[in-house]
Amino acid sequence: MDSGTTRSRKRGSYHHGDLRNALIVAAAELIEESGSLGFTMADAARRAGVSNAAPYRHFRDKEALLEAVSQLGFFGLGATAREVRDRYPAGSIEAIIALGQNYIAFVTEKSAFYDLMWGDIGKRAFDADNFDRKAVGFFVLVESVRAYLAAQGATDVDELDTAIKLWALVHGFSAICMSGKLPYFHAAADVPAMLDSATRSFLAGVIAGRGKSPSS
Repeated sequence: MDSGTTRSRKRGSYHHGDLRNALIVAAAELIEESGSLGFTMADAARRAGVSNAAPYRHFRDKEALLEAVSQLGFFGLGATAREVRDRYPAGSIEAIIALGQNYIAFVTEKSAFYDLMWGDIGKRAFDADNFDRKAVGFFVLVESVRAYLAAQGATDVDELDTAIKLWALVHGFSAICMSGKLPYFHAAADVPAMLDSATRSFLAGVIAGRGKSPSS
């Protein structure tokens, strides 16, 4: 028996209470395998081992299913962020750099999910009443920035403002990497090393610039 048949039969045994999650996982697998959102509801049903009509018990249409997959993407990014953070001492700059590198790796390796998470569907998923925003990776970064600032005796620095600027940095690196055009401009670019130096320079400037106005 091949693995696809085994997987189909296993998923076909999901009881009604598990069907929603089984369909979300099935859709996520289809997206990851194809690198696109081009699957159909029937494809998701087939992957989950249920009838074509079964998905509509939990999702009004494909867009609703994609919203749930987008939420799964946010949770997945948050889970990997927490795992990465916990490998480093609390308050260390290394933890912040590792979080940035994890973000770049996650979104570039799962580019179809990046488009889904940061597009209109992802916004609706993020705004949904059943979505726990505190579970996403950004708040792991905020916590790490707070610990870093405390370790530097810089608790007067705005941690949220600092975290958003760091996020913008890695978001930019991610977009450049996904474009595939970086080698045309810098063939020898080492993105992890560039992120490391950029993060250290930025945070050194934040600490050195405490209490100074932008024009001073």
